[in-house]
Amino acid sequence: MEMITKMVLERPVVIYSKSSCCMSHTVKTLLCDFGANPAVYELDEVSRGREIEQALLRLGCSPAVPAVFIGGELVGGANEVMSLHLNGSLIPMLKRAGALWV
Repeated sequence: MEMITKMVLERPVVIYSKSSCCMSHTVKTLLCDFGANPAVYELDEVSRGREIEQALLRLGCSPAVPAVFIGGELVGGANEVMSLHLNGSLIPMLKRAGALWV
């Protein structure tokens, strides 16, 4: 978990994903379309990906991907990100984290 803590503090938005996951693709597209430029870690392509996936499960991410962190805090998966977007909270959260300058 220490590895995840370090990784999520390096950028305002971090997404743990798998290259074959359609929900991960949807979340990445949404955040990139806003201009957030997230750090994306494809767990099926990075070294220690399986270890990171297990740590995300221990943090409460179920399923493990997509797992979105904004401002160093776990937001959740696709459902949580879409809910934040629909209720108008996502963009202000991205701005507070320094991911958007508009």
